[in-house]
Amino acid sequence: MPTTIEVNKQSVEALLGSGKTKSFVIPEYQRPYAWTDEQVETLFEDLWEFTAISGGTEREGSYFLGSIVAYENEDGEQEIIDGQQRITSLFLLLRAIYTKLVVTPASERTPEANNFIGKIEPAIWRTNKLTGTVDFKNILLTSRVVNNEGNEILRSILETGKADENAKDNYSKNYRYFQELFDKHSIENPLMVYQFIYALLNQAILLPITADTQDTALTIFSTLNDRGLPLSDADIFKAKIYNQLDSYEKKDFIDRWKDLDEQATDAEESIQQLFYYNMFYLRALEKDIKTTTPGVRKYYSANKFERLYKNGLLDTLFVILNLWKVINKGEEIENEDWSKNIKIRQSLDILKSYPNEFWKYPVVIYYVCYRDEVDFEMKFGLFLINY
Repeated sequence: MPTTIEVNKQSVEALLGSGKTKSFVIPEYQRPYAWTDEQVETLFEDLWEFTAISGGTEREGSYFLGSIVAYENEDGEQEIIDGQQRITSLFLLLRAIYTKLVVTPASERTPEANNFIGKIEPAIWRTNKLTGTVDFKNILLTSRVVNNEGNEILRSILETGKADENAKDNYSKNYRYFQELFDKHSIENPLMVYQFIYALLNQAILLPITADTQDTALTIFSTLNDRGLPLSDADIFKAKIYNQLDSYEKKDFIDRWKDLDEQATDAEESIQQLFYYNMFYLRALEKDIKTTTPGVRKYYSANKFERLYKNGLLDTLFVILNLWKVINKGEEIENEDWSKNIKIRQSLDILKSYPNEFWKYPVVIYYVCYRDEVDFEMKFGLFLINY
């Protein structure tokens, strides 16, 4: 079946408004929202400067915000593969502006304020087609990032326009900062405020790239040089595995993945690196003696990613991680006496001082293959000395 891709540049107002028919979803496997105050300020100040120089109602300029890669999932939602940081920030910025505009009682608002209130509402919430009444609980953007309390914080901010003044999460901090920046510029240059909102809605341009399948969207993503926080190969593997699981298996998988990610970070490794080590272990099992090392994604994507779907993959990654907890952090692993053996630890320290990393792969392979043998501690010590 041929692949289909839709690419059509759109204004912020048009793109976000498309959520009325196909809402935006940040899926479970994505990373939490991570924009810093520096990125928030850059976006706001760049848009303000663009408005002053070449934007606004009297000019025909445009400001390119970047691409959004998505695909329509089985629930008819726009599942975002790339651009979630940017699109989330735009929702927060528009909500900050809307909150400022509606502070003034309706009877005292300017025609401009009423106009832009009416423009922003259908870009954030669903509205009644007949009455135009806004359903503030029916938000066009939903984050489902698993084990991230920010999902509810984002929903609350977009619904109520309020953020806890003491909250340290990125949603709250960035929303408050958008409010601060908008207030500051509104006071310094009140005549340009509505020009700025017009430019944001109409002249800030996004390039939505909509694919027919997740596979196509991931392929597109991997070829783009994104300005934000790109997915790693491991993130893509997570998406692949997740979508192969039954609904009752998905939560357990995400919980274990999060645990693996946190433990790997503590051990000064990464899930990406664990997949790399595991590749050498699998190649050994497959008796692959090629001298050329394949790329990680290319290796796991072979035969429709079949290596990712084998039982016990995460178990093996946890096993590999235990080895690096000892090597990198000097930890002792429960029920693994070798990890307390001084001579083994000294040998690993010596290997760690080598100027290259070639020693790592046979050590990983040996450990994973033979760790359950009764005399493993003695044999592992001899292996390391002779190696």
